[in-house]
Amino acid sequence: MNIFQFAYNFAISCLAPMILPAFRYHERRDPEHRAALAQRLGHDKSDFAANQRPDGPVIWIHAVSVGEVKAAEAVIHALNDASLDLSYVFTTTTMTGQRHARKRFGNVMRVRYAPLDLWWTTKRFLETHRPDVLLCMETEIWPNWITIAHRRGMKIALLNGRISSRSIRSYNRIRPLIAPVLKKVDAFSMITASDARRIVRLGALEHRVRINGNAKMDSLEAEADTGALKKLEALYAIDDSVPVFVAGSIRGVEVEILMDVYDRLASRIPELVFIVAPRHLQNASRIAACARSRGVRWQYRTDLEKEGCKRVAPVVILNTIGELRHVYRFASVVFCGGSLIPLGGQNVLEPALCGKPVLFGPFMEDFQDACDLLEASGGGQYIPNGCALAERAGDLLAHPDDARRMGKRARRAVLANRGAARRHARVVAEILNLPFPE
Repeated sequence: MNIFQFAYNFAISCLAPMILPAFRYHERRDPEHRAALAQRLGHDKSDFAANQRPDGPVIWIHAVSVGEVKAAEAVIHALNDASLDLSYVFTTTTMTGQRHARKRFGNVMRVRYAPLDLWWTTKRFLETHRPDVLLCMETEIWPNWITIAHRRGMKIALLNGRISSRSIRSYNRIRPLIAPVLKKVDAFSMITASDARRIVRLGALEHRVRINGNAKMDSLEAEADTGALKKLEALYAIDDSVPVFVAGSIRGVEVEILMDVYDRLASRIPELVFIVAPRHLQNASRIAACARSRGVRWQYRTDLEKEGCKRVAPVVILNTIGELRHVYRFASVVFCGGSLIPLGGQNVLEPALCGKPVLFGPFMEDFQDACDLLEASGGGQYIPNGCALAERAGDLLAHPDDARRMGKRARRAVLANRGAARRHARVVAEILNLPFPE
């Protein structure tokens, strides 16, 4: 352990006694939160015991939230298709990620909250589950996890790795801490050449770095859930003749910007339906307050299912979880949020696969490769500000044939770039010295 990792452990060890009591007080009132805290402290009160360890290699795969869980799912499917005798323990950080992982994997593998990056919580977790491999999705670089796993002889890989131009500035500040840690990682399976260059700059050994594309291309559902779609179309009182502008994952002051955009679009296209989805549900009330202050009629999505209620307002605020991917399918035009302000953007691939024209702001550093792909194909477009967004969205809504052609190009671009999950899976097989079919 170098001086920087010692300082890191000293700092978090000093902070833990001050922070954990507050967490315990909060978690005490909610059984789900209480179980989450126990698992983050390395405790596992399930009926699993260390002596139940399966015969084949055990993979600890970690994904932060829903997006990373979906990418991990695509890699797991590729590993299973290769008929490798593997077992998994799957961890997440966020509660939404945990719920999604349990829904997808709960019957076939252990799904837990990730332990805190403390020596004792990490050791307790590893002693319970005894994995042979640690796979971290995207950009999860935890010094104690990696150091302790390495000392135990585990193989370690970063899959679907990405280091954005925005995030590398933060990583550079702690490079003396993470550079020695990255030397312990056996393989870096990165999305793009830019990601590969940045991880090497941070300290990864160049011969361990590969460029294998974005597994999220493979994680997307190619076919619509027809039943769910029909139900939603009825709830929203929408058919093919209704122009629909969907703004997904809106954050911060984008609320006000998008309401300005709606005002301009509504004056041009009176029959427009505007569906706006906040990135975080607690911000739905901010959107409602903004609409109310402007005299715009609106409804919450949850109101549409109440008895005797239907959509009558032109603005619907999506205050549900997991429905946006369905709503994209009856959009005429989609805007992806977190991109008109410097927050790194949001995933543009889901609406693209739905065959929708995708517009996004200039701050898409976290999804640069996907945006560049869509723009090069003619299926997506960078928009510099709210005024330009209103102009471009209005043109597409006024010319639906142009919007449909743009959406088809977006879908073709995504479908043509699938296969990354299998390449990431091959990296896992190689570090385990297992055969992987061509």
